[in-house]
Amino acid sequence: MAVKKQTFEQAMGRLEEIVNKLEQGDCDLDQSLKLFEEGARLAAQCEKQLDEAEQKVSLLLEDGREIPFDREDG
Repeated sequence: MAVKKQTFEQAMGRLEEIVNKLEQGDCDLDQSLKLFEEGARLAAQCEKQLDEAEQKVSLLLEDGREIPFDREDG
């Protein structure tokens, strides 16, 4: 089964859900481990996306180029 890459916001939202479930302490050990593994993958994905964004911003600032902002609302 192919895993669709989530946006940063989707990954962070899911990570928050996982943290909340684990903090409640209602999960058994097996479920807790699965949630922890998923959370670790999501955290790594978010860190990678943040690093890539930071690199893009740094390159734009170094080159003296204007930073284009896409506006979704028109």
